[in-house]
Amino acid sequence: MSVTTRWDTIGAGEQGFDAYCALPEAGSGPGLLVFQEIFGVNDNMRTLAGRLAEAGYVALVPDMFWRIERRFERSDDSGMADAFAVSQRFDLTTARGDVQAAHAHLLGLPECTGRVGAIGFCLGGTLAFVAGTSSRVDGRGPDAVVAYYGSGITDLLGEASRLEAPTLLHYGTRDEYIPADEIALVETALAGRPDVELHRYDAGHAFSNEDSSRFYDPAAAAEAWPRTLAFLRRYLQD
Repeated sequence: MSVTTRWDTIGAGEQGFDAYCALPEAGSGPGLLVFQEIFGVNDNMRTLAGRLAEAGYVALVPDMFWRIERRFERSDDSGMADAFAVSQRFDLTTARGDVQAAHAHLLGLPECTGRVGAIGFCLGGTLAFVAGTSSRVDGRGPDAVVAYYGSGITDLLGEASRLEAPTLLHYGTRDEYIPADEIALVETALAGRPDVELHRYDAGHAFSNEDSSRFYDPAAAAEAWPRTLAFLRRYLQD
């Protein structure tokens, strides 16, 4: 399947920031906000956007670190120290406005057919959750949320009642950054929601990151990805 890619600008002037956009072969489709890990909009994120475009989505990956360093990008394992340094300067409160700006931009694209979801990995998993709880464009939030090992979701459970979208959560049982008791807190906070799924995998953190020899777990990734596509298809395409 042929995918077209480009860089968009969200906003204008000094307050404008970039977003990588991958378009499906059909030229249009449901939208997906794709939120980055701490390594920026790197090869891994661009590849994921391409895979989602191949599945029929207009995938938009906003540069969430633009206020610190525009188009910050590191290769995953070798850039760990730089990525942690930048992520420690990242302000989630300010980023909420950027999440909503990206949401509005995606909804406004002529290639976007209407429904919009949010998916993210690590830091991006937290941002996808933020999109689900707080991003509203003309009163409308995302239609589906997928969070892979969202490392900050536990700190945001006070907002869980505002999560309106069907939500899919992926965690590794051996995650060195998200203890099992924190995952249990997330599960308890969202218990009783028929439109929320939480799945655990025998894997560590960032198990879906193919660029990382340290973290990538092919078996867990291969189990989670079809589950993700089926979930997105149910709420964004069917």
